[in-house]
Amino acid sequence: MNDPAPAPAAPAAVPPVVEFRGVSVRFGAATALHDTSFTVADHPERGEFITLVGPSGCGKSTILNLIAGFLQPSAGSVLVDGAPVSAPGRDRGMIFQQYSSFPHLTVTRNVLFGLDLAAGEMGLDAPARAARARELIEQVGLAPHADKYPHQLSGGQQQRLAIARSLAVEPRILLMDEPFSALDEPTRFEMQELLVGLWWRRKPTIFCVTHSITEAVYLGERVWIFTPAPGQIAVDIRDNIPPSQGIPPLAAQEQPAFKAAVRAVTETFREITGRSGKGR
Repeated sequence: MNDPAPAPAAPAAVPPVVEFRGVSVRFGAATALHDTSFTVADHPERGEFITLVGPSGCGKSTILNLIAGFLQPSAGSVLVDGAPVSAPGRDRGMIFQQYSSFPHLTVTRNVLFGLDLAAGEMGLDAPARAARARELIEQVGLAPHADKYPHQLSGGQQQRLAIARSLAVEPRILLMDEPFSALDEPTRFEMQELLVGLWWRRKPTIFCVTHSITEAVYLGERVWIFTPAPGQIAVDIRDNIPPSQGIPPLAAQEQPAFKAAVRAVTETFREITGRSGKGR
């Protein structure tokens, strides 16, 4: 008699792309983040887009700095792909509110800078790096300005350059700390639409801090609302956030589902923080 065939092995569990386990951060006597735990799944088809809103000083930017490896937790663990984060890495890109390009390099050379540093790791020769830089410069709408220096660009163009620089080395995680807050409203709308389009094409996991609930709903699949300091994630809103791919921000804001989502997030924000959420 033949022995029964062994049952197939269960597939190995894929670790979350980002995981926090009981993370707290203290600066002297002040606690910026308190006992925070969450997981963000590793979706092969496209990373999640998470927006973070809450009062100033509640730990939103602290979370980005922990994921980036710029900051270590006072307690708990921060993991990326199941491994503790101990330092910055190519798999995590960061875009700040302040423009951060190299002033002495042209747009093209700025985008090539990270590619040249990571050439061996990425297996890209010089022609391949140049082609990737051209592709990204085109995708962010800077092709006519490829030979300009940062001081010759507008604020919106400088943030386009920052996005291209960050995406050039193909990070799995893109961290954005109020990237559009210094821009005028028409330019901010352009950048929001650009970012959503790039997310769909490039597929990174994105964490974006914003003080605008309308922006949070337009950009994010998930909206995290934080308590006042010491900060914690009070609510993770996943349902009834309408997709925005291919829809300009002003058009999205006219849709009933979008208006309902903004209203729901604003009401939840008010309940958690005791603030109106107007203009946030």
